[in-house]
Parts: sequence; structure tokens; C-alpha cells
Amino acid sequence: MQRYEILGTDYTEFTFFLYFCIMEWKIEHIAETDSTNNWLRDHGGEGNVVVWADYQTAGRGCATNRWESERGQNLTFSMLFHPVQVPVARQFRISMAVSLAICEALGQHIGDLSIKWPNDIYWRDGKICGILIENRIQGSVIRDCIVGIGLNVNQRRFLSDAPNPVSMWQICEHETDREQLLNAILQAFDRQLGQDVRQPYLSMLYRRKGFHPYADKGGAFMAEMVDVEDDGHLLLRDDDGRQRRYAFKEVSFI
Repeated sequence: MQRYEILGTDYTEFTFFLYFCIMEWKIEHIAETDSTNNWLRDHGGEGNVVVWADYQTAGRGCATNRWESERGQNLTFSMLFHPVQVPVARQFRISMAVSLAICEALGQHIGDLSIKWPNDIYWRDGKICGILIENRIQGSVIRDCIVGIGLNVNQRRFLSDAPNPVSMWQICEHETDREQLLNAILQAFDRQLGQDVRQPYLSMLYRRKGFHPYADKGGAFMAEMVDVEDDGHLLLRDDDGRQRRYAFKEVSFI
């Protein structure tokens, strides 16, 4: 047992690792599909499979959000794998590992990266990557996990009303090889699975220091981050000293 300070709070942490290892990925490249997550549900099978598509006709973000992606310009892919004895109560560790893997791979090209809770990847104040995770549960553990990732790579303009998209091309002003980037993410993900991802994840959180504006069903307020629990709940402390606990979509960043 180790004791340390996270986001200004003294915290006791039991070391926890994701007890599964990806020995080999089967990688499929397709021209078009409605959603790579849907494709894996229909064609994934029992192995560890990755499918990446040049275009998604119905690419999804979280809830009802759509993901804008120009044909052949970005990296839209999904991963299917099968955790071993990862309890449902700690499923958010998978989200942490995926987020860190993407930051690790992108960090070879650009800096100023952070993770906006729960798992959007930001460059400064712009969203460069979105992640959608769908788990299938068996008893108290996760049986299958599909992780869908949309990463803005070579797109030069965004036409939707999304507030803050940004791409690698807009940052670097040159094209990036999408397949090489995919392989770098998969290799980074394999490394993250063998590590304790909690503290690195917390250290990379967007707005992790200081007070910032948020809003919930009661209106706007100022708060600082305290922690992210194993199940993914965000803990904030408002400027009155009151602690607030939120699930995804219960609070928004202003």
C-alpha cells in the first residue's frame, strides 16, 4: 500500500494492473462501414481484432453525438479484446490505459496534450481525439471490450458545429501516416496494460490544477478537481469547500 497526494488530496492506493495481455492483433483495413464498433460486433470473433476504416457513414461519439471525419483523412478505428478477471467496478482502468496510449503515441509528434475527463484527448483547448468504450459484462467481470477511437489526423477544415475540433495537420502543417500512427497506438496500449495507469492518468487531466467553471443541473459553479474514482466518477470541490461527485454527462466543462 502506498500513500501519496493526487490533485491536492492525500490518497491511499492499492496497486492495480489490468490482468490481461495482448499477444497479437489481427488488423483489418476497410474502405467504408457505418461504424467500426458495429463492424467488430458483427465480424470480430473471439480474438484480439482491430478494424480501421477510411470512412464511417455513421461514426458515433458518446450518447447521440456524431463524429465528423473527412474520407481518408483521419484515423477511425476500433479494438476488440477480452480482459481477464477485470472487475466491473474497475472498468474505468481500461479507459485510462487507452487515453494514455493515445497521448503516448501522439506525444511523438506534438506536445501540450491532456485528457479531458473521462477520455477525450485535447491539444491545448482543442479536441483532437474522442473515445467510445462499450463493455460486455459476464457476472462481476468484463467479458469483451470494444474501444472505438476517432483521431483527427490530416483533415484541414471542420464544417460541423462542433465547438473545438483540431487535427494534427492543423498543428504540424504536414501529413501524418495513419497506419504508422495506428501501430504506434497499439504498441503503446500493450505497454500501458502492464502498468499502474491511475497516477499517470490523473497527472494528465485537463484543468487538473486550480479552480475552473463547470455546470450541472443546478447551474454554473467554480470548482477544482479532487479525484477520479475507479468506476470513473469525477470528484470536484467547489469554492464553498463542498465536494461534488459526478457520473459522465452529469457535469460539463465551461
